Amino acid sequence: MASNWTTKQNKKFEEALVMYDKDTSADKWYNIAKYVGGKSVEEVRRHYDLLVKDITQIENGQVPLPNYRTASETNARGYANEQRLLKNLKLQ
Repeated sequence: MASNWTTKQNKKFEEALVMYDKDTSADKWYNIAKYVGGKSVEEVRRHYDLLVKDITQIENGQVPLPNYRTASETNARGYANEQRLLKNLKLQ
């Protein structure tokens, strides 16, 4: 059964991952699901597992990054630092 996530839920999910990053209690995934709203603990955990899988594949070069234009080509709004951003993203 697929679970659709809205942009707002994804943003709340990201915020909750930061908020509960150090939480080692049994309630961690419950708290994240509660913060996101409209998702079960199972859906939140599955969403996290898929995110980790995606990041791992990107870091291992299994998914090519898009060829964004440089910042100078896009009026200083390009995404030339995606590699640095991926390195800085730390998930547990």
